[in-house]
Amino acid sequence: MRSAVINKQTIYYALYTGITDAVDSDGFLTGEKVKTYADPVEFRINVSPSKGYAKVEPFGIETSYDRVMNTCDLTCPINEETLVWIDRTPQEGPHNYRVTRVAPGLMNIVYAIQGVSVG
Repeated sequence: MRSAVINKQTIYYALYTGITDAVDSDGFLTGEKVKTYADPVEFRINVSPSKGYAKVEPFGIETSYDRVMNTCDLTCPINEETLVWIDRTPQEGPHNYRVTRVAPGLMNIVYAIQGVSVG
């Protein structure tokens, strides 16, 4: 019951790979640095509905997150730099969440995620 298959939904995540030099459309370095991410990976995980008021918050009261993801897969590589697609695929548009906190436990990992607007 702690990670029932019926409660899982498909998400996509992209892991942070580092910082690289930005290149313009002609292939020249711009002098700026940009974060780079691996290709998105499909994953099944429990995702809470939007943040509510009448429940215990696992990360405290004054933290910035909109939803919570929970998995019993202790080998899950998602970390605090990860981009997440929920209710859409990477082909449908840019990521709509990012991981802000990770709380590993003995039997599960809880992730605080925050909605983002990428244009």
